[in-house]
Amino acid sequence: MATALLKLRLLAGANWRERGVAALGAALGIGVTGWTAALFGGHHMVLLLAAPIGASAVLVFAVPASPLAQPWPVIGGCVVSTLVGFGVAHLLGPGPVSAGLAVGLAILLMSLLRCLHPPGGACALLGVLGGSAVLDHGIGFALVPVGLDALLLVLTGYVFHRVSGHSYPHRPAPAPADPHILPQDIDAALAEAQESFDVSREDLAALLEAAERHAIARRKRQKRR
Repeated sequence: MATALLKLRLLAGANWRERGVAALGAALGIGVTGWTAALFGGHHMVLLLAAPIGASAVLVFAVPASPLAQPWPVIGGCVVSTLVGFGVAHLLGPGPVSAGLAVGLAILLMSLLRCLHPPGGACALLGVLGGSAVLDHGIGFALVPVGLDALLLVLTGYVFHRVSGHSYPHRPAPAPADPHILPQDIDAALAEAQESFDVSREDLAALLEAAERHAIARRKRQKRR
């Protein structure tokens, strides 16, 4: 019972060893980013280490196969959303209405630019509600520290995942030579579900093909018994 409950707390395909590797990677990623920020900013290190990067680290190191954790979404999503936040704050000033508008526009723009990244919402809020400590830096804040932090995190993730054995930037497994499930079948199923899933169509197809092979092998074993 306890084992079953522990498994329910993990993402599909995850185990506690992988979570430990993710924790180590995130610690190294934020450590490298913070150390580099300290070199550039000295006592302003806390400002240079933009808080949304902590959320980005969860994606890059815990779910490196996620479309939301790839290099362009991490870097582009953080920079674009910060710029949106600054733009809304400049036009409307800080406040709840500006905060909501900034996050909504950031989601729309990230989607259009194919760089949807959840911490981008926090970056948009940072541009609106960051106060003088952030706003006095102007739009350059979107590049340093936000863009620099995101770049350093991606580079650390790239090196770390070479060692940990994960594919990052993620590359889907090659499709079977004679697939039973075609891309249009995946598209039809996704359209029918009317939901967005944090997995690429290629990875989903590969998982379904692998599951089908395992099911066939299991049925053969059962027949031999």
